[in-house]
Amino acid sequence: MTTRTPSTTASGGALLRAAAPGDLDAVYQLLTASGLPTEGVAEALDSFVVAEAGGRLVGVAGLEVCCENALLRSVAVDPEWRSRGLGRAVVARVISDAEARGIRALYLLTTTAERYFPSFGFERVTRDEVPADVRETEEFRSACPASATVMARPSRGSSTPA
Repeated sequence: MTTRTPSTTASGGALLRAAAPGDLDAVYQLLTASGLPTEGVAEALDSFVVAEAGGRLVGVAGLEVCCENALLRSVAVDPEWRSRGLGRAVVARVISDAEARGIRALYLLTTTAERYFPSFGFERVTRDEVPADVRETEEFRSACPASATVMARPSRGSSTPA
């Protein structure tokens, strides 16, 4: 069962909503412009959140569900929309969606934002601490470099990541 949170307005007037199939090209453009991988995005798009303003996508964050756990991925904000709280809004929305689905823990890989994600409750972990279902994602196996920082966040009601 997929839990969809209704559209909401974020900082700066951007509308947050669930990604739709027609958003895929714009999501790819945002991710590519931000230097982020696009592998696996099409398959997980139904769990992505986008921010839209003036008829164009200005932010994105994705949730790649892996059994009881999930990967927070593909967080990108258009340069013109940075420093307005939009990144925080899309990440918070994805975390909320994950908790509504009963996800046990969220994991992420980052090469540039290891100082950003602790404000959401993420902590550094080793690759060996990541459950097999998350390690099997395309992003984990090959899209992100082995040097990427791995972080985990247990969902509410869960005391430790899987």
